[in-house]
Amino acid sequence: MPQTPLKIVALSGGLQRPSRTLVLVEELIEGIAQAIPVESRVIEIGNLVPQFGAVLYRPQLPAAVEEALVALESADLVIGASPVFRGAYSGLFKHFLDFVHHDALIDKPVLLAATGGSERHALVIDHQLRPLFSFFQSHTLPIGVYATDRDFENYQVRSELLRARIALAVSRALPVLRQLQPQAERTAAPRPQLHAVA
Repeated sequence: MPQTPLKIVALSGGLQRPSRTLVLVEELIEGIAQAIPVESRVIEIGNLVPQFGAVLYRPQLPAAVEEALVALESADLVIGASPVFRGAYSGLFKHFLDFVHHDALIDKPVLLAATGGSERHALVIDHQLRPLFSFFQSHTLPIGVYATDRDFENYQVRSELLRARIALAVSRALPVLRQLQPQAERTAAPRPQLHAVA
């Protein structure tokens, strides 16, 4: 029986297009999709900023932003990716996550990724992103992916080392993700057995 597609929702913190962060997110989704069936969605912070940037409380959010939050909260897997600003994730990336209910991501697998101008920011994944999702009690996956500007050419991945890192992150994530994918026959309700009455 076919597997139920894994629902992946990626939060890409890039504020403009083209975006290296978005490219990295798409490569991660593609890597997972080559191994297991997925249904994916990318939430681009840059597209939503005009609608939530000045909002303080979730009930004040417009419908499009609320719908994006619900999608993130209901995902099977979250990919959290941000460009590095001043040594940390972007403020607007964090502002969006400030609207997420504090219980919504408990035990949810989160694959972390970031892009920056140089290797000196590589620890942003473990020093900034991992603690952020630890607040939500999420299950941050063991291998995150950091990429620098040199890993891209014309907003396409050109570095074999980055490709290898993406492949490693995906391979380490798959055992966790496969546990989220029960076979269709396991989730289907059993049919009642009809017995003839003598």
